[in-house]
Amino acid sequence: MSDTSPGADAGTDETAAAAGSRPAGTYSERLYVTWYWWLPPLLAAGLLAAEVHLGYPGVRAWLPYVVLLPLTALLVYRAGRSRIAVEDGELWVGEAHLPLDYVGEIQVVSVKDKRKVLGPHLDPAAYVLHRGWVGPVVRLRQTDPEDPTPYWVFSTRHPDRLVEALRAR
Repeated sequence: MSDTSPGADAGTDETAAAAGSRPAGTYSERLYVTWYWWLPPLLAAGLLAAEVHLGYPGVRAWLPYVVLLPLTALLVYRAGRSRIAVEDGELWVGEAHLPLDYVGEIQVVSVKDKRKVLGPHLDPAAYVLHRGWVGPVVRLRQTDPEDPTPYWVFSTRHPDRLVEALRAR
């Protein structure tokens, strides 16, 4: 279906239309925790609270539920607050950022090869932001000669979109 409104530009680039209203070279995602990863920690907190409940009457019976369940939910929520973004000429991974001028070789690592990259082949000086509930990772060599970090390895749900945004600088 095409837009034939008077304000529509017939020469609009298809890639810009596919990217939505985002400018070229921008990307953003949050590595939130999937709903089914919330269940085991909340279940464990509930069982721990029930164990304390069984041993004590009165206030000490319900206090563990009031403390442990919200605390567990807060910890799981905080685990999913990591953000990956390409904006204003920088790559942001969690709290770390790298100017796009220093982005070197970019390698998308599949789920099955992730163990090799994060295991014995990982440089201890590398910057790592790995979330187990997110499948693929991106390995990005950084070229800043003053930075001792040789490369970054981080999780992303949409590695192809991220690589496209990094290359569109």
